[in-house]
Amino acid sequence: MNIEEYRVWTRTTAKYPKEPVEFEPSFPYLIMGLAGEAGEVANKYKKIIRDKSGIMDHEDEVGIIDELGDVLWYIARIVDELGYGFEDLTGVNYQKLQSRIERGVIGGSGDNR
Repeated sequence: MNIEEYRVWTRTTAKYPKEPVEFEPSFPYLIMGLAGEAGEVANKYKKIIRDKSGIMDHEDEVGIIDELGDVLWYIARIVDELGYGFEDLTGVNYQKLQSRIERGVIGGSGDNR
Protein backbone atom coordinates (compact mmCIF):
# COMPACT_ATOMS: atom_id res chain seq x y z
CA MET A 1 0.00 0.00 0.00
CA ASN A 2 1.43 3.37 -0.93
CA ILE A 3 0.89 6.51 1.12
CA GLU A 4 -1.96 7.81 -1.04
CA GLU A 5 -3.77 4.47 -0.88
CA TYR A 6 -3.34 4.63 2.89
CA ARG A 7 -4.82 8.15 3.02
CA VAL A 8 -7.90 7.03 1.10
CA TRP A 9 -8.17 3.81 3.13
CA THR A 10 -8.30 5.80 6.40
CA ARG A 11 -11.77 6.97 5.33
CA THR A 12 -13.02 3.46 6.09
CA THR A 13 -11.84 3.71 9.71
CA ALA A 14 -12.93 7.28 10.45
CA LYS A 15 -15.60 7.69 13.10
CA TYR A 16 -16.28 11.27 14.14
CA PRO A 17 -18.47 12.77 16.86
CA LYS A 18 -21.96 13.86 15.81
CA GLU A 19 -22.47 16.79 18.22
CA PRO A 20 -22.18 19.72 18.65
CA VAL A 21 -23.16 20.80 15.18
CA GLU A 22 -22.08 24.45 15.50
CA PHE A 23 -18.99 23.51 13.48
CA GLU A 24 -17.82 20.69 11.27
CA PRO A 25 -17.17 18.15 14.02
CA SER A 26 -14.50 16.16 12.25
CA PHE A 27 -11.85 18.88 11.96
CA PRO A 28 -11.49 19.93 15.63
CA TYR A 29 -11.69 16.26 16.61
CA LEU A 30 -8.88 15.40 14.21
CA ILE A 31 -6.66 18.28 15.35
CA MET A 32 -7.09 17.30 19.00
CA GLY A 33 -6.48 13.65 18.16
CA LEU A 34 -3.25 14.53 16.36
CA ALA A 35 -2.03 16.53 19.34
CA GLY A 36 -2.95 13.71 21.70
CA GLU A 37 -1.16 11.05 19.68
CA ALA A 38 1.94 13.23 19.24
CA GLY A 39 1.87 13.69 23.01
CA GLU A 40 1.82 9.92 23.44
CA VAL A 41 4.97 9.64 21.31
CA ALA A 42 6.66 12.29 23.43
CA ASN A 43 5.50 10.66 26.66
CA LYS A 44 6.86 7.26 25.63
CA TYR A 45 10.24 8.80 24.89
CA LYS A 46 10.16 10.84 28.12
CA LYS A 47 9.85 7.59 30.04
CA ILE A 48 12.75 6.09 28.07
CA ILE A 49 14.88 9.07 29.08
CA ARG A 50 13.72 8.85 32.70
CA ASP A 51 13.94 5.10 33.15
CA LYS A 52 16.58 4.01 30.64
CA SER A 53 18.86 7.04 30.21
CA GLY A 54 17.46 7.46 26.69
CA ILE A 55 18.55 4.04 25.51
CA MET A 56 15.82 2.33 23.51
CA ASP A 57 15.37 -1.38 23.12
CA HIS A 58 13.31 -3.12 20.46
CA GLU A 59 10.14 -2.98 22.56
CA ASP A 60 10.55 0.78 22.96
CA GLU A 61 11.05 1.21 19.23
CA VAL A 62 7.93 -0.84 18.47
CA GLY A 63 5.93 1.24 20.97
CA ILE A 64 7.03 4.48 19.36
CA ILE A 65 6.35 3.15 15.86
CA ASP A 66 2.88 2.11 17.02
CA GLU A 67 2.13 5.62 18.28
CA LEU A 68 3.61 7.18 15.13
CA GLY A 69 1.17 5.07 13.14
CA ASP A 70 -1.64 6.75 15.06
CA VAL A 71 -0.08 10.16 14.33
CA LEU A 72 0.04 9.23 10.64
CA TRP A 73 -3.63 8.24 10.70
CA TYR A 74 -4.63 11.65 12.03
CA ILE A 75 -2.40 13.42 9.50
CA ALA A 76 -3.95 11.35 6.71
CA ARG A 77 -7.45 12.22 7.84
CA ILE A 78 -6.69 15.95 8.17
CA VAL A 79 -5.05 16.06 4.73
CA ASP A 80 -7.99 14.17 3.24
CA GLU A 81 -10.64 16.29 4.98
CA LEU A 82 -8.96 19.41 3.58
CA GLY A 83 -9.16 17.91 0.10
CA TYR A 84 -5.45 17.32 -0.41
CA GLY A 85 -3.15 14.35 -0.83
CA PHE A 86 0.17 13.43 0.69
CA GLU A 87 1.94 14.59 -2.48
CA ASP A 88 0.51 18.06 -1.86
CA LEU A 89 1.67 17.95 1.76
CA THR A 90 5.17 16.75 0.98
CA GLY A 91 5.49 19.17 -1.95
CA VAL A 92 4.61 22.21 0.13
CA ASN A 93 6.94 21.11 2.92
CA TYR A 94 9.77 20.39 0.48
CA GLN A 95 9.44 23.84 -1.10
CA LYS A 96 9.44 25.55 2.30
CA LEU A 97 12.50 23.68 3.56
CA GLN A 98 14.39 23.98 0.26
CA SER A 99 13.80 27.73 0.32
CA ARG A 100 15.17 27.91 3.86
CA ILE A 101 18.25 25.93 2.85
CA GLU A 102 18.86 28.22 -0.12
CA ARG A 103 18.45 31.34 2.03
CA GLY A 104 20.62 29.92 4.82
CA VAL A 105 17.86 29.98 7.44
CA ILE A 106 17.21 26.25 7.94
CA GLY A 107 18.37 26.54 11.55
CA GLY A 108 16.48 29.21 13.39
CA SER A 109 13.01 29.89 14.54
CA GLY A 110 9.85 31.38 13.18
CA ASP A 111 7.47 30.24 10.49
CA ASN A 112 8.34 33.06 8.08
CA ARG A 113 12.13 32.83 8.05
